[in-house]
Amino acid sequence: MKLVLSEEQRQLQESVRSFLRAASPLPKARQGYDPQVYARLNGELGLSGLIVPEEYGGAGAGLAELAVALEETGAALLPGPFLATAFAAIALAATPDKELLSGIAEGRLAATLGLPADDEISCDGASASGTLPQVLSGMEADVLVTPASTPASTPASSDGEQVVIAVELTGAGVTRTALDTLDLTRGQARVTLDGAPCKVLGPRPASGVTERVCVALAAEQLGVMRAALDAIVAYAKIRVAFGRFIGSYQGVKHKLADMHGKLEQAESIVRYAAWAADEAPDELPEAAALAQAFVGRACFEVARDHLLLHGGIGYTWEHDAHLFYKRAKADEVLLGPPRIHRARLAELLEL
Repeated sequence: MKLVLSEEQRQLQESVRSFLRAASPLPKARQGYDPQVYARLNGELGLSGLIVPEEYGGAGAGLAELAVALEETGAALLPGPFLATAFAAIALAATPDKELLSGIAEGRLAATLGLPADDEISCDGASASGTLPQVLSGMEADVLVTPASTPASTPASSDGEQVVIAVELTGAGVTRTALDTLDLTRGQARVTLDGAPCKVLGPRPASGVTERVCVALAAEQLGVMRAALDAIVAYAKIRVAFGRFIGSYQGVKHKLADMHGKLEQAESIVRYAAWAADEAPDELPEAAALAQAFVGRACFEVARDHLLLHGGIGYTWEHDAHLFYKRAKADEVLLGPPRIHRARLAELLEL
């Protein structure tokens, strides 16, 4: 087990942090997705191809490195399809497609991953139909990667099992409707497929993809937690109330200590889960379930307390506290509420 970043990972962390500090400072998150920032993120740092295998033009890194990058993009509340593309790249690693992976690695394609319930999307081998009610970055992405069910009579499947398909979101038969979302910095869309041309990539993997997606999301949540805590600690050192810095009050100090404790636990959980994804896949199901069961809720609690401790100014539209609060809540339920992951963890542990 490895819970400490290597020297190369620390260098990656600093590179991404420095880039985002200059190219996408926090006030810019309010403006939404900036394609130029996304293009630079991929062109200068090659982040979209971080976990794409080298044979497809990527860096061939592991989930541990992706987690480092996602922690920094989470801390910066980076708008746009980076997280969604990372999800899609994780899925494509299990059912590789040269054209899609090369496009992601080169930064030409922004992709997203659909996680439908059973039978929501159907595919006859050439076209797909169905509706995905909430697709992360569905308006910005170029390609949708999603599981689909196939009739037993199609060439894609002899017995009607699930396959993974890719659909061009700008193509015929695709309707995208932007949703009003809690998180103002990153959108979602309702995607309806009505005989949309699709490409069957292969059988749906029995396991591994959803778990890795859980770990990737937890890494972003870790970054949101860290940035929120850093912001309120800095504020507690300069805000004066009743002639004293608010950080000197016991009620504030204890709350900050509790928040720090949650952050430390979350970091250990995320580092372990990312290590398991790369080095110990047998341990991944439990690690991934734990990551979402604990980190999702802890992230929201830290973001909530960060807002509360700012006092009245934290409730204003002009302050950034509500941006962290909304990203934390949106991430907490993105892959289902924490109770689902707690139940999954209990099942795996036979409790």
